[in-house]
Amino acid sequence: MILPVTERWRKSSQHILPAMKPVATEGKYDIYPSFHAGDDLIFEGFDSLALALIDKRNVIIDGYVGVFFDDFRENLASILNKQGIKNSWVETSAFLKSPEEIGKMILPFLGGDDPLFGKYTNLELADFFETGKLKNLSPGSDEGINFIIGPGAALVGWDGFKIYLDLPKNEIQFRSRAGSITNLGSDAPSDPKLMYKRFYFVDWVVLNRHKESITPVIDLIVDAQRRENPVWMAGEELRRSLSEMSRRAIRVRPWFEPGIWGGSWIKDHIEGLSENVPNYAWSFELIVPENGLLIESSGRLLEVSFDFLMYQEAEGVLGECYERFGTDFPIRFDFLDTFDGGNLSVQCHPRPEYMKEHFGGSFTQEETYYILDTKDEAEVYLGFQEDIDPFEFKDELEKSFRDSVPVKIEKYVQKHRASKHELFLIPYGTIHGSGKNNLVLEISSTPYIFTFKMYDWIRPDLDGNPRPLNIARGMANLFFDRKGSSGEEKLISKPVLLEKGEDWEMYHLPTHDTHLYDVHRYHFESEIEIHTLNKCHVLSLVEGSCVVVETSNGASHIFSYAETFVIPAAAMSYRIINRSEVKAIIIKAFVK
Repeated sequence: MILPVTERWRKSSQHILPAMKPVATEGKYDIYPSFHAGDDLIFEGFDSLALALIDKRNVIIDGYVGVFFDDFRENLASILNKQGIKNSWVETSAFLKSPEEIGKMILPFLGGDDPLFGKYTNLELADFFETGKLKNLSPGSDEGINFIIGPGAALVGWDGFKIYLDLPKNEIQFRSRAGSITNLGSDAPSDPKLMYKRFYFVDWVVLNRHKESITPVIDLIVDAQRRENPVWMAGEELRRSLSEMSRRAIRVRPWFEPGIWGGSWIKDHIEGLSENVPNYAWSFELIVPENGLLIESSGRLLEVSFDFLMYQEAEGVLGECYERFGTDFPIRFDFLDTFDGGNLSVQCHPRPEYMKEHFGGSFTQEETYYILDTKDEAEVYLGFQEDIDPFEFKDELEKSFRDSVPVKIEKYVQKHRASKHELFLIPYGTIHGSGKNNLVLEISSTPYIFTFKMYDWIRPDLDGNPRPLNIARGMANLFFDRKGSSGEEKLISKPVLLEKGEDWEMYHLPTHDTHLYDVHRYHFESEIEIHTLNKCHVLSLVEGSCVVVETSNGASHIFSYAETFVIPAAAMSYRIINRSEVKAIIIKAFVK
């Protein structure tokens, strides 16, 4: 069978971002939410790009790992040649250290034989290149256009027109699964899971630092996810758009992934997604290290990473939390869908000191499960039984992993009936896992891959391979005193009415003492007004069909059921107007 062209370089059933924004329906979840930047600001295709460059002398084309730089060069050069414009090209790959040298350099950050975890690198992008050669390179020809292209091109010492080719993280993963790209400085693709580990702990870290340094001087930004049809806009228009976003409601582009325990709720409730998947397990509603922002102009869509917003506007977005988090966005929202699916693994997350020592993280992964929907007596695994014996628990888990025998997990871990709008608290070091038939809105601190699976029901992944467990890491981080009735008392939030008006109430859903964030819930018939008090708010409509959000700068946006959005601290205040036929309920999370 001959695969379609896209499937040869992109392994995913998910639709690639369309060039033109589909018409959104009010009250329906929008899978392509966008910021309108104005008219006629986004351009499409290599022809328009070549036209924008014909009067340039030196052009610097930088960009992210995973971009098809060779294709980009060949397409652009072909058009310039047809127009009789001389063009000479230098590739940054020619100045990289050898794959062997780079391999030795990054080895301390790859976690040895660990299939999942490494340590955030302290390297810079310049460390991947031969010392001085790239920076001291001079433009070649005195005629036509001199190009330098590839990751790190802006490190060259040229005075020239700067282009940046950006690529969403989901598309990087789809390309790595197809074996069509390599890691930074590698000469061949490898196993996608190992490539992801290297992306996460090395490539993305150094490239993000570089991206931050050049954000103020980019002359032209290109969305390179559509291989033969890039879209682009002027750098100054990108920066103006980011400035406007920092004072109004923001919604990132969500993306969706199947999983071995995945369910049917997302497929049944969210229109426009690919049907050619067994299920949907996750929706990345707001996991900003991997989500993008869509900018729209005259119907055309251009995606850039959320990082750009933080690199330019972090203080306006985070307010008083900027001093603590810098350009790291601290809160994430995502969906875990187990409707008609399976149980999540029984797992825990690292304590802060463990996170810092082993992974280099400045803060750890700490979660809550907000139950958005359930069916058939759904349950959540959370906290230990009163008579837990840690040594017996460890022995049972290791025997199960070694001999592929099931564990009667309820002997060790408590199960709790899950009901809509309950909030289960999962501070670091807590044993937990969602049972089947839940739609969980997972509210968490931003770190998102640091899950120590300790028991996974003896099942393979979607490719039929064993799912790796981390029993030893889990045992080193668990709090075994979170057990019995006292554990339950501290791990299930009990709402407290804080304020009320004629047709609204605001409840506090207390989180654990160690959680860095807190949660409020608003119930309202008509409208509510909220002040940011110099904090960033992350919200989701968890009951009702849609609301209108108006910020103090006059911007207005409609959000539908189950959509997540961000109100930057710099918005100062905002009004939420209920457009539903029922009482609306909004969840809000913010740093304590």
